[in-house]
Order: sequence, then structure tokens, then C-alpha cells
Amino acid sequence: MNVAALLEAARAKGIRIATAESCTGGMVAAALTDVAGSSDVVDRGFVTYSNGAKQDMLGVRAETLAAHGAVSEQVAREMADGALYQSDATLTVSITGIAGPGGSEHKPEGRVCFGLAMTGHKTHVETVEFGALGRANVRAAARDHALALLLGALS
Repeated sequence: MNVAALLEAARAKGIRIATAESCTGGMVAAALTDVAGSSDVVDRGFVTYSNGAKQDMLGVRAETLAAHGAVSEQVAREMADGALYQSDATLTVSITGIAGPGGSEHKPEGRVCFGLAMTGHKTHVETVEFGALGRANVRAAARDHALALLLGALS
């Protein structure tokens, strides 16, 4: 992923980006801000690892968490929408998943849900089953997928 090209595409369109991350713990924001000059594009990153943080910082509803669990497209949608609302960004990406080790029959290791919100557009959500690649590899794959979603939204 060419993060510099992603940032340049956002810059050319006057778009500011925020991230809402759970299982990646800020890896997407770090990838974006590793590029010098990214401050005119990157507004902020929310690391909301706990359910309480998702609620407090992003406005994820307790009812949504109770009904669907933290690793769900419903929570990913509320995270992305919350990041849009709680920031000066016009494009946000959210990530919530099970990096491992572990998981369950219903929510296996490697399942990651993503949200992509953009001012004036319907929020997109999707789930990717990366599989039991190991914690570091699931997190890296989720980071790269989130960056690709951002780049796709700018195309």
C-alpha cells in the first residue's frame, strides 16, 4: 500500500481522515502519520479497545454492543459514524475484530469488521475473514485492508 499516494489523493480532494480502531490499536493512524506532512490530511485517531471506550469516545450504543457484540458490522458502523461526528474529518474508517489468539465458533480468530463513513454518503460496512494467521498477521492485514478502503473511497 502506497500510503503517500493515499494521502495525496485525500489532499487533492480536501478530505480529512480520522480512524476508529479497536483490534489494530492505532496501527492505521500510525501508518498514515508515518508519512511526513500528513498533518494536513489526518485529523485524529481513536483507539477504542474496550466497549466503554467505544461508547464514551464514539457514541456506540450499549444496546448495539449487547445485541451484536463488539465484533460486528453494526458496531463497526457506529464506530465509523461516531468518528465522523466526533472529529473534523470528512472520511473515517473503523476496525473491530478478533486478532487472536482464540475466538469462538460464532466469532473465529481473524474475523474483522470494517466501517467506512464519508460526509454525504451512506456508511459502508463489511466483514473480512482473515483466518487464524496469528495476532500480528491479522492486525497487519486489517491495517492494510483499512488503508485500501480509504484509498478506494478517494478514487
